[in-house]
Amino acid sequence: MQRQDFRCLHRIEVRWSEVDAQKIVFNAHYLMYADVAVTDYWRQLGLPYEASFAALGGELFVKKASVTYRAPATLGDVLHVGIRCVRQGNTSLQFEAGVFRGLDLLNTVELVYVFADAATRQPLPVPQALRDLLTAYEAGESVVRTQSGSWNDLGRDAERLRLAVFVREQGVPREIEIDEFDPVARHAVVFNGLGQPIATGRLVSDGPGVGRIGRMAVDRNVRGGRWGRMVLDSLLDASRQRGDREVVLHAQRHAESFYLRAGFTPEGEPYEEAGIPHITMRKVLAS
Repeated sequence: MQRQDFRCLHRIEVRWSEVDAQKIVFNAHYLMYADVAVTDYWRQLGLPYEASFAALGGELFVKKASVTYRAPATLGDVLHVGIRCVRQGNTSLQFEAGVFRGLDLLNTVELVYVFADAATRQPLPVPQALRDLLTAYEAGESVVRTQSGSWNDLGRDAERLRLAVFVREQGVPREIEIDEFDPVARHAVVFNGLGQPIATGRLVSDGPGVGRIGRMAVDRNVRGGRWGRMVLDSLLDASRQRGDREVVLHAQRHAESFYLRAGFTPEGEPYEEAGIPHITMRKVLAS
């Protein structure tokens, strides 16, 4: 087993609470590391766990968990935990985790889950939709799709995400969030393999040759899974195609580094919109 055998690698730094007097990781923590990596696995599939498994009509319950120890991890180690689905049974899924320090394999963890009714915990066949997603992901295929269109095309899904993120999560008034620009904007939405919207944004005009991107929102359960960047790239492409020379946006300060990585540059002083710190950022588009 090698690191390159895994498509999903989760980074963990060993903390004081996870080690004994010799600064060696307690054995039980390797199961925790694997469990955290499984959570990241669903994020990389674009599946908000609770909503997705409710749509699938069941829940996953651990049937078996075992660890094979090779070498200890110690305080301060930076570990990478690879996780992959190695077997699909009729009602079960088997995952294998590898705990690596650099390229060295320290431990392996086997996790067997049973798909079952959430209330009765009676086993159910693993849904074909989930089987297809797992097979595609492990084969390196795309498990999401990006759709770009009008408010008539995408408004229902975009609004659902924006209300969850901006109104319920951040406390922005609904009358500010859904505005007069939506009917004339270009919208982009990323859908997961179950057809659920997981990220959205919009593009409007900010003047001749200048686009303005905004209302960027990602389902909180799948953040960190590159979905926001897919929306941003789609809107930047749409801006280029209509002949814009540059794009401006009002970035929430906590997301400033995200836009910096995409080539945006901050300008001016920070300010507040709807009680949230923002900064204006700009990107010149290549001709």
